[in-house]
Amino acid sequence: MRVLVTRPENSARRTAERLRALGHEPVLLPLTRAVHHPQAAELALKQPHAALAVTSAEAMRVLASLGEKLAQHLGKTIYAVGDTTAKAATESGFLRVRTGPGTGAELAELIVGEAPALAAPLLYLTGKPRSAGFEDGLRAGKVPFETAEIYEMAPIAYDGTTVRRILLGPPPDAVLLYSRESARLFSDLAAPHASALASTRFLCLSGNVADAVPQNFHGNIKIADRPDEDGLFALL
Repeated sequence: MRVLVTRPENSARRTAERLRALGHEPVLLPLTRAVHHPQAAELALKQPHAALAVTSAEAMRVLASLGEKLAQHLGKTIYAVGDTTAKAATESGFLRVRTGPGTGAELAELIVGEAPALAAPLLYLTGKPRSAGFEDGLRAGKVPFETAEIYEMAPIAYDGTTVRRILLGPPPDAVLLYSRESARLFSDLAAPHASALASTRFLCLSGNVADAVPQNFHGNIKIADRPDEDGLFALL
């Protein structure tokens, strides 16, 4: 199948390799690029905190870029949203990695269950835009936390000619959507070409991602059973 990949470029290339290995034709349309703020991470880490939490591998890339400045924090517990982020934390040198089931809301539930062990606020290292599920879950569970925005995903602007070439030449059989923001941005690009994409499947990482897809495409949505890339690939 012709599969459109909307992830940022570095991640998209890895996904493309997996798709080719399965016999699919990947088409790359990165919708955002990561802008890192390592100084914000450094400042946040200097504040008192009992443990760390990350809900994206991008946050781990920022932390990994700190090098020796991160060394003194590697013995602290870090809560990672899922397997991919947990692997990145381990590769960065963290010794006590707690892995969540895959979504921010589920990670919050895990932390709430262990909250009595926290002697200081939890430090949530994240980016923008982001879903509110993790922070809402911590508030509901009365877990004290501080949020530090250490990166942002900046939208990439495309001209109409490029969009038409990618979306119409020929239309993709499926599009992989990993976040609400990617779903929103892709939907904006796809709106003028809705009739040509009538048979394109929107493969969404979660129900939260699917909610950002416009109503006229809802009949084309499939949601992964597990919120990771393996879950998306299973839909193919």
